[in-house]
Amino acid sequence: MDNKKQLMTMVLCGMVGMAHAGEKEELLKLRNTTTNLIKELVKQHVLTEQAAQEMIKRAEADAEAQVAAQQAAKPAGKDVPPEQGEVRVPYVPDFIKDELRQQVRNELRGDVVKDVMQQAKTQKWGMPEALPEWISRFKLSGDLRLRSQTEIMAQGNAPLGSYYANFQNINQFGGLTAAGLNGYLNTNQDRQRFRERLRLVVDADVTEGLKASVRMATANVSAGGNNLWYDPTSTNQTLGNYSGQYQFLVDRAFLKYDATDKDGFKWLTLTGGRIASPWYVGGGEFSGGSELVWDTDLNFEGFAATTRKALGNNNGHSLFATLGAFPLQESALSSGNKWLYGSQVGVDWGFANHDQFKMAVAFYDYENIKAKPNTNTPATCDTNNANNNFSVPQYMQFGNTVGIICYDSNNIPARYGLASDYRIVNANLAYDFAMFAPHHLIVGADYAKNVGFDQASVQRLAKTTVGDNTNAWQVRVDFGWPRVNRAHQWNVFSIYKYVQSDAVLSAFTDSDFHLGGTNAKGWVIGANYGLMKNVWATGRWLSTDVITGPQYSNDVLQLDLNTSF
Repeated sequence: MDNKKQLMTMVLCGMVGMAHAGEKEELLKLRNTTTNLIKELVKQHVLTEQAAQEMIKRAEADAEAQVAAQQAAKPAGKDVPPEQGEVRVPYVPDFIKDELRQQVRNELRGDVVKDVMQQAKTQKWGMPEALPEWISRFKLSGDLRLRSQTEIMAQGNAPLGSYYANFQNINQFGGLTAAGLNGYLNTNQDRQRFRERLRLVVDADVTEGLKASVRMATANVSAGGNNLWYDPTSTNQTLGNYSGQYQFLVDRAFLKYDATDKDGFKWLTLTGGRIASPWYVGGGEFSGGSELVWDTDLNFEGFAATTRKALGNNNGHSLFATLGAFPLQESALSSGNKWLYGSQVGVDWGFANHDQFKMAVAFYDYENIKAKPNTNTPATCDTNNANNNFSVPQYMQFGNTVGIICYDSNNIPARYGLASDYRIVNANLAYDFAMFAPHHLIVGADYAKNVGFDQASVQRLAKTTVGDNTNAWQVRVDFGWPRVNRAHQWNVFSIYKYVQSDAVLSAFTDSDFHLGGTNAKGWVIGANYGLMKNVWATGRWLSTDVITGPQYSNDVLQLDLNTSF
């Protein structure tokens, strides 16, 4: 293109020297058109007056320099002036002159517009005047996922209604009698579900270092009796609502402050509101992470602070520590609100060969979540005091040991609560091998232990013999692109997980493994494949069994189409 420009300039200069008056007028019109275009851009606030003048001066200077260079490069014989009275009239056919004029117009017009727009975009000429300043501080993003989910129950499972109770439904319906078959887990009916998830995010830069963020998402709403409740571990919306509209609720809403040192190292992060998980767990659901303690869709209500310390001058080596306090359930009639307190320390270590090692140890302490049984005689739910009612969990999944809080009028259990306290020690690590770059091999492990379990106390509440089932662990291997968001990128992963009944709180653990909860073991295999930019497909096969109790095994196939924008 540069050679073309030089050629057009030489031709134009030559034509000016030998053209007749009509041709000069045409070229003058072209020059005036270009000048007027630049002036119009100034009027529209795309260019500043100063930038326009500089552009015109620079263009004129370049043209003069090119003419001077061409004159200096002419052969000596060409510089001999004509003799007195001699008139030289070079002959140029009309069709060539017309073609050259048109080509010069097109080239010059296109190049000027292209150069002006490129400079305007690069230097953001006129933007402060063209748009309000606050617009540049907002960013909109989101994602949409479509899922096919097939749930296959093993042939030898315990019959429906014979053993495995759905304590969440029992509590919400107001007792086992009112819940009927809804008071039991599905153990023998295969299911095919289609689901979708939509999330929209608005981020706003409030001031230097401070950001506000809001995320809206589809809501997983369930109904029982006269009650509605929301699953905190899922934003999937199941299709099949007789064309009824979906709920779209606030999934996150928080302020986040990042403090950096003079080298740009982020040494402190403060977050408050309904926030994303502040804990290191190894990665995401489909990218090297663990859901042993926390489901990846879970958000936290409260406050968290993370501080980081660079080791030496290499920011690839650092220590980090996180503290968090999160109210779980608040009551106007009780001073013993439910809380979660957490702390975590870890190390992030990068190597010269681009390998990465990260490890963290955490302690999570739940307060006031244990069941408080009704001690009246008879212990019917209509005689509950505020503490009895408040000890009913707002949400729970399968697996945790429970105790009876109260009964209905027929002496059938009507409300259940957690039989154990939960104080969880959790260790998580991952090593990222970069030797296969751009593909990575990531090996991770996660272990959790509930040190708050008191066997004697649990057995008194559960009114049965209960073992010390308080350990959970997971190993995971990923290979491929660390993140799939372009065509033909891919990764594969495999997980083995073992989660005993009271190792972690069932309400917040993985909602897909064994269809949610604890007291489960099994495998997960899966893959991601990029279809085009920001579009990828995911497939997962989850095969799980119950650890203690009658047979309850299921296989789940999930096929996802993911988009981000």
